[in-house]
Amino acid sequence: MTFSEAPVFPLLLGAAATALAVVEGDTSTPAGAAGTAGMVLVAAGLLLTGWRAVRSSTAPVQALNEGLSAGGHRFSTGPGHAPFGRRGILAGIFLPFRRRLHGVRHIRNLQYGPAGKDNTLDLYLPRGRPQAGPVFVHFHGGRFVSGAKDREALYLLYLLASRGWSCISANYRLAPGAQFPDYAVDAKRVIAWVRTQGAQHGVGTGPPVVAGSSAGGFVAAFAALTANRPELQPGFEETDTSVAAAVCLYGYYGRVAGEDPGSTPAAYARPDAPPFFILHGCKDNVVPIGHARGFADMLRGVSRRPVVWCPLPGAQHSFDYFASVRSRAAAAAISDFACWVLAQNEPPV
Repeated sequence: MTFSEAPVFPLLLGAAATALAVVEGDTSTPAGAAGTAGMVLVAAGLLLTGWRAVRSSTAPVQALNEGLSAGGHRFSTGPGHAPFGRRGILAGIFLPFRRRLHGVRHIRNLQYGPAGKDNTLDLYLPRGRPQAGPVFVHFHGGRFVSGAKDREALYLLYLLASRGWSCISANYRLAPGAQFPDYAVDAKRVIAWVRTQGAQHGVGTGPPVVAGSSAGGFVAAFAALTANRPELQPGFEETDTSVAAAVCLYGYYGRVAGEDPGSTPAAYARPDAPPFFILHGCKDNVVPIGHARGFADMLRGVSRRPVVWCPLPGAQHSFDYFASVRSRAAAAAISDFACWVLAQNEPPV
């Protein structure tokens, strides 16, 4: 994943090491010549990796346009839209570690539930702009046993916050102390917090767009498909936990409780499901792309709302850890999708 998303840095390191070897005469020996030839091959591979990322940078927005058009929907971007172009490509190549953007206020460790630090969330709010904007909630990955709210998708959260969204990244209970459906319940607690306490912190109280990476993709999909189910909302059964849409990044959607079919998001697919935007890397060797494609196909066959499927050429698992070309292009398309969802939910004038 690191070489796939930030190839320019190992390329520069290898070039510097090779240049030093040339200066010191180390390349004159057979071993040195073989090492130089090997570095040339590695450099060629890294350049090819970077070029493929640039070439496929239009894939997310193309998938979005095609997915919405296939359902007879008109796609249009909202206020604050900035198309992903040359500037984003250059930043992704040379600044993949710069995940934070100016103009965003970060508020850490607000409590949303009773489980201590496992029930805390971070807010990302636009500075100097009207508050109570639309809400975007992200859940981290980590196979339900690890992970934290300040790891994946940071660039995405900062991008949306810089465009006026109130963004949330939340922890949730993990194994072995927690088991299914504890993490699904926690996701719904976050949504309930938005609805009941968000206004106190400058957050809108409307239905949020929920998102997740890897295991967080499961959590987001499960929350999106199980709105207002009282058995999954202990102590807050009456709170509205419906969402506006779901965004799933390289998610896992299979069973998490042995043979229980009810421990999958697919078990709750329904015709009135909210819109979905499902993105997955073609080179993912943790969760194969066929797994995600199967979930997207199943959901598309049931739901009356758009289900946008986006395979990302060359992408590995956890590609959104960096602010790479691929991650920035995906974030720009997700921003477009979120704005489209917001426009659909606005009451007529």
